[in-house]
Amino acid sequence: MAVLIFVDADACPVKDEVYKVAWRHEVPVTLVANSHLRIPDHPLISRITVSDGFDAADDWIADRAGPATIIITADILLADRCLKSGATVLAPNGKPFTGSGIGNAVAVRAIMADLRAGAVGAPVGGPPPFSKADRSRFLSELDTALVRLKRLHPGAI
Repeated sequence: MAVLIFVDADACPVKDEVYKVAWRHEVPVTLVANSHLRIPDHPLISRITVSDGFDAADDWIADRAGPATIIITADILLADRCLKSGATVLAPNGKPFTGSGIGNAVAVRAIMADLRAGAVGAPVGGPPPFSKADRSRFLSELDTALVRLKRLHPGAI
């Protein structure tokens, strides 16, 4: 069983960081997007362009998620689907999604969607701006996740 990284790539701010860590660990990375993305010319990096259908990229990733995969996404519903398949899931800010915390995250997402839908004239805030600390935390968490999977799946990396 090979360890793989799948990136929900359309709006991912840490693609370069994923490449850097993946190259160091010699782990294949697949970027999944609804539109054509430029990727480095490297044998470990590949790109899948899915249709622009609703959740097409999410469906492609979730269908392939498993215990030896790391999923990079900010999408809480995709994270939930992948966690149920046993995958390791990281947000681009480096915070891991976990089985114990995903239910709360899904609930907060639903509440915020309701607030945005009902907000008339008053903007409802989004996530904080992406920072250097987020990027640094992401690098550390991805490296830690790969080391953990290497121990769990000897010979896979």
